[in-house]
Amino acid sequence: MTTTSFTTTTKAQEYIALEDQHGAHNYHPLPVVLAEGRGCYVWDVDGKQYYDFLSAYSAVNQGHCHPRIISKMVEQSQKLTLTSRAFHNDQLGVYEKYVTDYFGFDKVLPMNTGAEAVETAIKICRKWGYEVKGIPENQARIIVCGKNFHGRTVTIISFSSDSGARDNFGPYTPGFESVPYGDVEAMRRAIGNDPATIAGVLVEPIQGEAGVFVPEDGYLAAVAEACKENNVLFIADEIQTGVARTGALLRICGDCTCTKTCERQPATYLRPDILILGKALSGGAYPVSAVLADNAVMDVIQPGQHGSTFGGNPVACAVAMEALQVVTDEQLILNARTLGTLFRAEMQKLVDAYPALLKLVRGKGLLNALVINDSPESDTAWNFCLALAEGGLLAKPTHGNIIRFAPPLVISEDQLLEACAIIGRVVKSMAEA
Repeated sequence: MTTTSFTTTTKAQEYIALEDQHGAHNYHPLPVVLAEGRGCYVWDVDGKQYYDFLSAYSAVNQGHCHPRIISKMVEQSQKLTLTSRAFHNDQLGVYEKYVTDYFGFDKVLPMNTGAEAVETAIKICRKWGYEVKGIPENQARIIVCGKNFHGRTVTIISFSSDSGARDNFGPYTPGFESVPYGDVEAMRRAIGNDPATIAGVLVEPIQGEAGVFVPEDGYLAAVAEACKENNVLFIADEIQTGVARTGALLRICGDCTCTKTCERQPATYLRPDILILGKALSGGAYPVSAVLADNAVMDVIQPGQHGSTFGGNPVACAVAMEALQVVTDEQLILNARTLGTLFRAEMQKLVDAYPALLKLVRGKGLLNALVINDSPESDTAWNFCLALAEGGLLAKPTHGNIIRFAPPLVISEDQLLEACAIIGRVVKSMAEA
């Protein structure tokens, strides 16, 4: 397979050179410099239009620069931006009631980023383990899954299996045990091994960063049941899969058919003890994350034991409420479910037609992955994404030979089919090269 080139203009090269010279080299982006975004489209500094099929890792579910969200952010920014939690503000309580009603929990602890929210959930879980479950001091354990991605803080990378995120950042935080993702029996054995010291199980309902791995039906229910039987907290990290991305408000809901919230609790609904949200909670307009739980869990946190200067600030609260209302008003859950089925059907046609290049397609809703029939060490997926960019569509490889496709949920059927045609042309060109 031939190496794919991408046309990078002088203007774009200048911006890239500035980043290279003055910024830490902790990312390896495609050589595209974006300057504008609207809906499911973005434009680079030279005015070229692209379909965005990454959505800032599913943060932009409501589309780029959604006018309602931006208007609410501007409106609140002109009145009051930050008080810290040293004082009350007139947005926080309103937001806390809105978000807890929306997702069906007693309380929320507002933070800013996904990694902060995961750290917060870990702290709540451990404190609950000591003060409610009665785990002996400093013996609490949390079970996690292999190939997870929950962030890159020192605590989180301590239980990561990604050598790039983990190596040479030790010493690592103890208290975590990893089991293979999707292996019910391994999870049951881990929970059953001295359950008196296990405080929680932390799981992604779909492993997005690992390559959009969807567990078999019944896995999440079995994990939740094992947690319940052993008085262990079931913690769902829905930072990437939540807020309509997978064709349900939360992926933990399964394949429910509600178009607003999960208050109806369909048969497939699994209610976690702790829910972690971020990314699309603000529509990509502002850093907003949240940890939700009922009083029996959340009330272990008392004044001075956790917090954030910016957590629960007025702008974040106003933006998050509007972002969630957009999900409801524009029926983005239904759109993600319907168009996700269409997208996978179109990709399956390509898989069937070009098996030498493509291995499989998988996903839920509009969180999907196309697996390249090559080794993770190859550059085929990278070249594929460069060719897609030339054709007007932006996506990014993950784990070498997997391409994640996650467009904004406001995309229309016609736009999705046009994007599929771009992917099809690239597949045909690479397969026949």
